[in-house]
Amino acid sequence: MTHAPIIVSALFDAEDFQWLDGLRRAHFPAERNHIGAHLTLFHHLPPSVEGELKQRLAALTRRGRPRATATGLLNLGKGVAVRIESPDLSEIRDELADAFSFLLTPQDAVRWRPHVTIQNKVQPLVARRLYEGLGATFTSRAVKISGLAAWWYRDGPWEVLASYSFR
Repeated sequence: MTHAPIIVSALFDAEDFQWLDGLRRAHFPAERNHIGAHLTLFHHLPPSVEGELKQRLAALTRRGRPRATATGLLNLGKGVAVRIESPDLSEIRDELADAFSFLLTPQDAVRWRPHVTIQNKVQPLVARRLYEGLGATFTSRAVKISGLAAWWYRDGPWEVLASYSFR
């Protein structure tokens, strides 16, 4: 058993992952880019929920695949993200938040803003230039959510705990 916190994320199909990860590789500071593009649902759940979390993720992925759209960019101040809108995925996240409400960190207890960070921890001017540059040509597009995953977080690359595909 490990004592590392658990991260929960949505998984993209190969084509959408390639697009988002390409943006991340192009714009995220290389020395800080330890993981591929991801859509985080929860940043820090305690390891004690491992068993229940796996059961819940397995059950949630037996439903239909959530529809999602990359609708635009978010200026994060010192970075840029692709905004993802998905009422279906928000409903899944709300169910998990209700189940684990007493264990959520302040970061996970606030209103969820689904996004994929493609740049972070840069000077605000650098972020603003990317936001404006990409924003000039960005067009909304459907993205395919292929599954849900839980990861061990150990101050670097994430280690897969469990991964479930939508039917």
